[in-house]
Amino acid sequence: MFLKSDPHRMHKIGNDKLMQLIYATKDSWNQAKETKQAVYESDVDSELNDRAKLQECKYMYLYKKARQRKAHGHLNGGVIQH
Repeated sequence: MFLKSDPHRMHKIGNDKLMQLIYATKDSWNQAKETKQAVYESDVDSELNDRAKLQECKYMYLYKKARQRKAHGHLNGGVIQH
């Protein structure tokens, strides 16, 4: 016998996974930006710019999807001060 799945629970699980993906993509984007700033070779510069731009595009796409789904993430304690 199969149990009925709760659509609200499934939606919450989807939102949680989306937010995890957004956080991972944001970290990748930040790492790509830092790497780009650290390297000054002209041959590698174009590739690093492309990687950083790709990570930025991924992040912005996922962010828009999260906004559409009204998904909320966790607050970063380092940003908000009481």
